Amino acid sequence: MQEPPEAEPAVPCCPPLTSAELSEADARTMAAMFKALSDPVRLRLFSRVASHPGGEACVCDIQDVGVSQPTVSHHLKKLREAGLLTSERRGTWVYYRVAPGVLAAMAAMLTRHS
Repeated sequence: MQEPPEAEPAVPCCPPLTSAELSEADARTMAAMFKALSDPVRLRLFSRVASHPGGEACVCDIQDVGVSQPTVSHHLKKLREAGLLTSERRGTWVYYRVAPGVLAAMAAMLTRHS
């Protein structure tokens, strides 16, 4: 199994909410990320990937979330489109990782800076 890539530094997509009023573009970017996570199935899938040993998860290991396999694929696609997950096909399976720096970047957006 290959080693996970080095963690990239957090580069927030947008300034922290408490630093200044959001621009329209930043608000759209943030809304897309939070919208992708607002669905309980997507949030569970994201959590399963984020907490999976080794930092990546095969779709075969995370798909049991109470919905059909095509629905799981749809939700994973939404998470990828929002920039929250990356994926890599290996043979017949797809492996998912949380996009580099995304958790730290989201935390930075929500952190109060003085």
